[in-house]
Amino acid sequence: MSKNLSRETVERTDREVTESKETATAFDGARWQARLDALLNRHRVPGATLAVLVDGEIHELASGILHRETGVATTTDSVFQIGSVSKGYTAALVMLLADAGKLDLDARVIDILPEFAIADAEATRTITVRQLLNHTSGIQGDHVEDTGRGDDCLARYMASARTVGMTNPPGATMSYSSTGYNVLGRIVEVITGTTWDEALKDLIYQPLGLAHTMTLPEEVLRFRAAMGHMGEPGEHPVPTPKWDMMPRSAGPYGGISATAADVARFARLFVDGGTAPDGTRVLSAEAVEAMLAPEVEMPDKWFLGAHWGLGWGLFEWDGVRGFGHDGSTFGQLAYLRALPEKGLAIALLTNGGAAAPKVFETLCRELTAELAGVTMPEFGPSQEQVSVDPRPFTGGYRREGFLMTVTDRPEGEGVLRLTYEGADGLAGTFDPLHWNLVPVSDTPTKTVFAGRRNADDGWIPVVFYALADGSRYVHFGVRATAKSS
Repeated sequence: MSKNLSRETVERTDREVTESKETATAFDGARWQARLDALLNRHRVPGATLAVLVDGEIHELASGILHRETGVATTTDSVFQIGSVSKGYTAALVMLLADAGKLDLDARVIDILPEFAIADAEATRTITVRQLLNHTSGIQGDHVEDTGRGDDCLARYMASARTVGMTNPPGATMSYSSTGYNVLGRIVEVITGTTWDEALKDLIYQPLGLAHTMTLPEEVLRFRAAMGHMGEPGEHPVPTPKWDMMPRSAGPYGGISATAADVARFARLFVDGGTAPDGTRVLSAEAVEAMLAPEVEMPDKWFLGAHWGLGWGLFEWDGVRGFGHDGSTFGQLAYLRALPEKGLAIALLTNGGAAAPKVFETLCRELTAELAGVTMPEFGPSQEQVSVDPRPFTGGYRREGFLMTVTDRPEGEGVLRLTYEGADGLAGTFDPLHWNLVPVSDTPTKTVFAGRRNADDGWIPVVFYALADGSRYVHFGVRATAKSS
């Protein structure tokens, strides 16, 4: 496979990981339990499970309740929906096939899936497997289609994607594409001759001992399962109408359910260089390093990291490399961050609450500081006032299903206001959302704003930039959206 490391580089990395792991601090379970309890109560998160890999051991904590109407307590063996953290698993499957010589990452998708087609004929002809993995394919990312519960759901999803458009030309920028990960899931099926679900069991779950990880509702019902909750900031969230509101065809990009400990066990595969705890080699060291090597620079370097690799968001905190992913379904939010050089991985699974991100950010910052001596950076407006002419940024930004409108904000916090709403088939499906934008930095190639909906929210990055051809874009929620008016 490409981007292989030399044997000397791999051996040196192994030594550095071993030396860094020896510096870990003991995990104080009672104190972290109290901290988790307090944060959930403060931020009105019904329930959560936390798993921390440190010093070669996984520590599990649980707090709150799984369902506000039943009052069933959250336990460490409770199963949550992990949403887009599932993409890391699909990426690992693809890399396993590349390891085995069954797949070339730089092959065109149509050479593997002749039926692959999207609305743009030229993009259909050129998009590669690697571009799907690192989110540079340009395929519109939020195509959802319920194609039934049958084992043919991904094959039928492929047919439904023929009208899906592009956010940008392939390779021009990074734009998060769940649609692209479903294509990867179908590639896995065609090469293995089985379903994506079964390939996960055979190639990932069984070698790693992930006994509490699954994809289908009938499998989840064997366990204690979390119910999603939704609500406005400052309110106690209420249970969602259904336990799972996503179709089976969403599997490769967001359909896995698991315990926090199993998510930490999966992350450990990359912390330990591709081996299972019993020493079984699951991924080659070269494949692991390729997944954790920067593939594309992020316009927004704060949301999940400065770069994207082959499946993971990548970051550096105090010079220490890390990887991670977030996941969300209807009413459930999942978070994973890992620092392989420190032997540390943190998985937090929650069942709702508008402030769940604050719970994660607080825990992750405190855990990485204490257990790895690493400072997790914070994002927000600069202490020094940044002056920006707002006029070049005002107007509409559109991608399939969504419209963002940026207007002047002459009064109150910020200089711009961003309104986010459904469009096309999603018009009117949710109330418009509003963010006030404060300038953070301004360079000839990129202007960064910090946005928040109200004074109690955390800041999120909103980045305005141009592609090489001069077309204007905004990067928001790791998605690129072109200026349309």
